[in-house]
Amino acid sequence: MVMLKGLSASMNAKISGTGDEFIVLAHGYGGDQSFWEKVAPFLEEKHKVVVFDWNFSGAFNDKVQDNHTFDEIKYGSLDTFADDLVSLMDEMNIKSCVFVGHSMSGMIGCIASIKRPHLFKKLILIGASPRYLNSEDYEGGFDALQIEQLLSTIETNFYPWTTAFAPIAVGGDTLLAEKFEKSLKKMKPEVALAVAKIIFLGDYRHVLEKVDTPCTIISTTNDLVVPSSVPYYMQKKMIKAKSKVEIIDVDGHFPHLTAHNELLNVLSKVLDS
Repeated sequence: MVMLKGLSASMNAKISGTGDEFIVLAHGYGGDQSFWEKVAPFLEEKHKVVVFDWNFSGAFNDKVQDNHTFDEIKYGSLDTFADDLVSLMDEMNIKSCVFVGHSMSGMIGCIASIKRPHLFKKLILIGASPRYLNSEDYEGGFDALQIEQLLSTIETNFYPWTTAFAPIAVGGDTLLAEKFEKSLKKMKPEVALAVAKIIFLGDYRHVLEKVDTPCTIISTTNDLVVPSSVPYYMQKKMIKAKSKVEIIDVDGHFPHLTAHNELLNVLSKVLDS
């Protein structure tokens, strides 16, 4: 395993595995790089695998809490995270990769691929959504009042909220729900709220039609966070990306935890195509 310095060190980035092709695994809200632990070992057999922690994660805070404050103004949208992703890849001297992004990282990868198309050979989006707020012509999964209540609960009752939210988001598996809950609780509450606002108040639908990189959109059959219509909406808008939708028959928002073998089957098919 190769350890790195600079930005890659602060983001706990690691490279492991063999092969010429890089696969970059990016976790979502409330997670960290350990959420790929069931998937990464298999990918490492034929590829160089990159994992890291976003600067909002509890794992990131564990490492740099003495000298780091999350800048809510700087990180006011997913665009800045996309800049960090590109900078990280440049620092690690990655010229091309297959990017696998879970949840919010899916849209971060899309934005980064527009900024630097040659860096991304393929995009694989797991449980991604460009918008969570419903409108007359779009089902995001939440109405305005629900999002307002969600953000209020995160702000005033963060730790009880994590206990209630984790098992629903994961899909009922007790041990995996405990893992997600523990990871959520490691986030600083004020950072958790700031990032939740970026996610649930953001609208990145305009990004989809600008993506040129071949894209596979992976969803589960029953995701609390992302309605089943969203991946097909994304596919319809991502014409230039020639996007494909793959559905994994499992509940929850985390197929890389709850159905990793099924996910690996999809990833193998995409990587070999």
